[in-house]
Amino acid sequence: MSRTILFVCTLFIALHSFGAIARPKPISVPFQIVGSYIIVELSINGSTPLNLILDSGVRNTIITELSAQDSILLKYSETTHLNGLGNGDQLVALSSKGNTMQIGKLDLQNQTVLVLEKDVFNLSKYTGSRIHGLLGSDILQDYVVEINYDRKRLVFYDPKSFVAPKNYSPLYMNMEGQKMFIQIPITEANGKTREVKMLVDTGAELAAWFRAHGNKSLSMPEQKVRGFIGQGLNGEITGYVGRLPEIRFGNSVLKNSIVTFPDSTSIADVSFEGERDGTLGSQILSRFNLIVNVSANLLYMKPNAKFKRPFTYNISGIELFQQNFFLRIPEVMMVWEKSPAQKAGIVKGDQILEVNGHKSYEYDINEIRSILETPSHSVHLLILRGEEQIKVKIPMKSEI
Repeated sequence: MSRTILFVCTLFIALHSFGAIARPKPISVPFQIVGSYIIVELSINGSTPLNLILDSGVRNTIITELSAQDSILLKYSETTHLNGLGNGDQLVALSSKGNTMQIGKLDLQNQTVLVLEKDVFNLSKYTGSRIHGLLGSDILQDYVVEINYDRKRLVFYDPKSFVAPKNYSPLYMNMEGQKMFIQIPITEANGKTREVKMLVDTGAELAAWFRAHGNKSLSMPEQKVRGFIGQGLNGEITGYVGRLPEIRFGNSVLKNSIVTFPDSTSIADVSFEGERDGTLGSQILSRFNLIVNVSANLLYMKPNAKFKRPFTYNISGIELFQQNFFLRIPEVMMVWEKSPAQKAGIVKGDQILEVNGHKSYEYDINEIRSILETPSHSVHLLILRGEEQIKVKIPMKSEI
């Protein structure tokens, strides 16, 4: 062996022994939390910054809205139709392939981006923050991704060198169409325990929804309220809200979770998808720090600081949105049937000027939602209807 080869081999052994040949460093990216949504700032093909909701329930990134200040260059190859929850028509989107996505110091190549022809989500109005769309599960495929709600960071690890932390409990997940499904035990309202197949969906702002119609459906609790569950890809989702005695997630047990049971028409296109029983949403997922390892079909979880917070629901029955980012005056988008708000005379289009004697612009829209979800004797609102100001008192006793 020549001196040169001997020197190189010795140097390699020495460097390896002292750890100088390091594993690839993880890439850490900050995110914001709005409600229970994860908001990630990124750019596509060098675009102006875009704010997208991390949504593991959709495969590709979806742009839902762009303003005059936004600049993005996309080449469209075809149109496609999207199926999802809701009672409306299929959504039409323009498809663009081969895009580069920059998330902090991470560059993701060959990304497919869909652009909706019609914005049905109104995410900016609903959240009170500028939101451009949904960041799909594509970004989870090539890395092990930590979703740390405590630190508000996404951390991307190289799968080849990743070692799972010992204080996280693993759960096997089945990948179908780049979506994550898990089997978890739950206790139904009738006291029976069974395993259910659930989609893991960080973009669903609810605790969980379950199929209550058809074969192997869950029994709904006797104490329940009818209301608006959310906005799906194909329109509004309506159904019932109630409590489930027990949901087991990894080594943790969630008791008396507030969950939803969509109408059969709202889930017609997805209710039998892979014998799926329902969806685990962000109001449960955000109570854990998560690690997604797609290559190993494993989901790791550890309860975080939010684990013990109480589950809530929209007691008032008022659904809000915010038309203007600068005035910060929330407007009533919808009122649940037979809800305390409807009985108190609140109607669609009312603007909320004051909440319990405080100007509404002193809060962000999610803080007002929290007030309308917190059990109390009552909440006092000053509303503007046309040119008339009206004082309204809404009882805030939970019915479930």
